[in-house]
Amino acid sequence: MPTESSVSPVLTQLAGGLGVITLQRPKALNALSLEMVRELTTVLRGWATDPTVHGVLLRGAAREGVNGKPATTHFCAGGDIRFLLDAGRAGDPAIEDFFSEEYALDHLLHVFPKPTVAWMEGVTMGGGMGLAQGCRLRVATEKLRMAMPETRIGLFPDVGGGYFLSRCAGALGEYLGVVGSHLHVTDALAVGLADAHAQAASLDVLLSTLRTRPAVSSAELLARIERHLAEHPLTDLPEATVTAHMDDIHRHFSLHSLMDICDSLAGDGSDWARHTLAHMAGNSPLMMAVTLRQIRQARAMPLADVFRMERTAIRHAFRPRQHRDGCLPPEVFEGVQALVVDKGRTPCWQPATVAEVTDSDVAVFFEAVWPPHAHPLAHL
Repeated sequence: MPTESSVSPVLTQLAGGLGVITLQRPKALNALSLEMVRELTTVLRGWATDPTVHGVLLRGAAREGVNGKPATTHFCAGGDIRFLLDAGRAGDPAIEDFFSEEYALDHLLHVFPKPTVAWMEGVTMGGGMGLAQGCRLRVATEKLRMAMPETRIGLFPDVGGGYFLSRCAGALGEYLGVVGSHLHVTDALAVGLADAHAQAASLDVLLSTLRTRPAVSSAELLARIERHLAEHPLTDLPEATVTAHMDDIHRHFSLHSLMDICDSLAGDGSDWARHTLAHMAGNSPLMMAVTLRQIRQARAMPLADVFRMERTAIRHAFRPRQHRDGCLPPEVFEGVQALVVDKGRTPCWQPATVAEVTDSDVAVFFEAVWPPHAHPLAHL
């Protein structure tokens, strides 16, 4: 049997007019590498004009079970953050290519001329959300674990996060981006980050049916997929967790500043507020403040401008920062080193508290790096 490293990280096949893309890095929870981003872009550009392809579905490969445990499937855990740490520290220009090409790929999915479907099973986070949220039909399965947890590692919810989070109702986008809370299938549907639900195992049934009786148009294909979802729904949806606190989220996270939000939560007294504050205590104070501005600024911006704003901010996020206390390393270096490399060490964020974050600290991330015509995403 071939090893994971000996096979292509992206598998493509045609099932009765449906182009199926399988992300194949299961041991890494199908996290995106630069090679994967490039392969996905090439495939999608080809399928956009291929008359035999009427739509596209993205899925993740299953990870083999060990010690008698069953196999598990995850859509995509995000970008390859260990690569990003190493490349960032080394000054490797591949990191610039990764973000420019990843964001362009996500934008391509948003504007793709044919129906696109994200089969969201298991972990769907970060870069995986960038792929999924660009799709026309986002299908949540029973084991979905959705989040934009970037502030936990010293980043902000990029890959178009400013766009799709800011389009959530009220202050939900601010809450999900700043806190990084996990959503299961019920919550994902309720906040508008999933369109439908289905049994994970039913995907093989759908593909088999299409192979037996191919679709002849995009409209027919989409109608048959939607009918299939209606015939294979989840019958036991879990109770809402995040969305059970909609009123609390709107009340606190609609406030003007991150400090105002924290003060309001501290004065709430509820178990939910205490839990939220405790979780935020592990996130980067600076990047929570950056995220708050990102989402609010993106709310009034068209899609391409959001990607360009985030590309500028991510360039700043991987560069040393000039600070009143001297030159500081990127927060993401500390976050990934502590949580991924050192396995659970508490990061030493700078600034260390929300109260120490200034408006000027945040504003740096939104300062232009390139003139408009030279921006890496000027072509979007």
